Amino acid sequence: MSETNTDVIWLTQEAYDKLEAELHELKTVGRPEVSARIASAREEGDLSENGGYHAAREEQGQMEGRIRQLEDLLRRAQVGEAEGDHDEVAPGKIVTVAYDGDEDDSETFLLGSREILGTDSSVDHAVSPQSPLGAAIVGARVGDEVRYEAPNGREIMVVVTKVAAF
Repeated sequence: MSETNTDVIWLTQEAYDKLEAELHELKTVGRPEVSARIASAREEGDLSENGGYHAAREEQGQMEGRIRQLEDLLRRAQVGEAEGDHDEVAPGKIVTVAYDGDEDDSETFLLGSREILGTDSSVDHAVSPQSPLGAAIVGARVGDEVRYEAPNGREIMVVVTKVAAF
């Protein structure tokens, strides 16, 4: 199956490096630490009433889930600027839409993974390119009116008012 443009996750080099460092830390430090806690808790005996063992196993499960998530994200990552013209909506760009064309009811977001936003970002949330809104606006340009169906079945209309590089 070939990758579509919405399968690519656009990252700055800084964001890619940060996620790669987190993955390395989890694999080289996190895994051994949790494994050691699990082994230590096992030595205490009765696992059915061993809170430390169950907490460590829960932490291990969460960590392995995060490792899988990071591996997938980095596998699909493309470092650089998002494709497309400067006024064209594409994954990896910051997009502002006005609901029902009303500038007072607008929203600005990164079209992409929330993982790359960080704390110093000018936007506070991301919209997945695979979401109903994200999929509807990919390829749209500033000024385009786009309609999509929300998960509740309601049709929503937005106007793309701004597109910027992340």
